[in-house]
Amino acid sequence: MSQNFDDLAALVEATRGDVEKAEAGNKAACTRVRKAMQSMKNHAQEIRKEMLEARDAGGK
Repeated sequence: MSQNFDDLAALVEATRGDVEKAEAGNKAACTRVRKAMQSMKNHAQEIRKEMLEARDAGGK
């Protein structure tokens, strides 16, 4: 699998604790979750690009 996908999966798992804290009302955790979500968005975009390149290259 792509490195970006592995990074995205790890980031999601690492953010789980902050999401739980944010739901409990921790404002600093909310900030950390928003920052992590932006990073996830960027990784997802890179994965999208990789998949388009793979499709255009014949699925390699």
